[in-house]
Amino acid sequence: MPASHLVTEETDIDPTVVESDLPGQVQRSLAEYLRVRGAEAAELDPAFESATGELAEFVLGGGKRIRPTFAWWGWRASGGTATGEQATAMLRAATALELLQACALVHDDLIDDSDTRRGKPTMHRTFEQQHHAGGYRGDGGRFGMAAAVLLGDLALSWADDRLHSAGLPAESLVRTLRPWQAMRTEVLAGQYLDVLGQFREDETPQAALQICRLKSASYTVQRPLELGAEAAGADESTLRALRRFGSDIGVAFQLRDDLLGVFGDPELTGKPAGDDLREGKRTLLVAEAVATARERDDRQALDLLRGVLADPELDETRIGRAMQLLTDLGAVDAVEKRIGELTGSAMSALESAQLAEPAATRLSELAVAVTDRTR
Repeated sequence: MPASHLVTEETDIDPTVVESDLPGQVQRSLAEYLRVRGAEAAELDPAFESATGELAEFVLGGGKRIRPTFAWWGWRASGGTATGEQATAMLRAATALELLQACALVHDDLIDDSDTRRGKPTMHRTFEQQHHAGGYRGDGGRFGMAAAVLLGDLALSWADDRLHSAGLPAESLVRTLRPWQAMRTEVLAGQYLDVLGQFREDETPQAALQICRLKSASYTVQRPLELGAEAAGADESTLRALRRFGSDIGVAFQLRDDLLGVFGDPELTGKPAGDDLREGKRTLLVAEAVATARERDDRQALDLLRGVLADPELDETRIGRAMQLLTDLGAVDAVEKRIGELTGSAMSALESAQLAEPAATRLSELAVAVTDRTR
């Protein structure tokens, strides 16, 4: 029986309770889909089945399911039903976003040479450890890198498969491909510009915001919202309002993430304190601090900021000094202000759309939840 048929024959999705436990429904749908794909992998080779098991564990082992949640409420905001076959198909389609997210995270961790994600070893570190434990020949780091690249690619392939086999009507599927195709290109463009910015040492706020819009805002909020809305057949007026809401909240979400990347509690974020500094990320937080230091002609501050960026040996004492400097230069306040402004603009767009309930209320609640958080 072909996989495209198998993956639409799930029995564990209960659309009648989806809105009271959306993350749980997404988790169950993903688990069933990954079980089917894992069985296919087992038919190819036991070693490949084991590797895909690591990918499945990564996908199912954490995450807030933000992207499928926004896709679902984009669907509901545009007239999609909460029950029935089409609702079930929409839920399946929304879970494709988690597989796209897995691809982005696996590759991002590899690019940044990160050791942990959600408090556990990153994918390339997991396979590096397997190399050492198995006594394989050659370099363990290269093996881990190769495995992470391939499994990230596999997650992207499975994301496409999932969307196309979700069971959406043909016309709805064609409409969803507009934001889906745009989103995949935008997130890769954002990742490339992020890498380029680190090597060019581009410290301008404009560059930081461009990366923020492409790498995070697009595929975290704006495009998932559009995907759900397009599946439901939203009119252009609704789409415009949801795009504006999604773009503003998506940027605000990433700016909060940037603050947590420096000031967040490792117990909550699952990543070491100051990890964004070690990785040399030119976030808006850093760009605002650099701009202020330049205005003040504060060479000492500039030297300290540039000295901590991309330093893998950065210790807690220097991280503490950098955190204090980011605060003293007003960068933290500037980013918090920007988050507030973006959230306010997004709420205005939401109100102008006059969406039906419960979608309007849930989107408003989501906007607050993703921009005012501790992890």
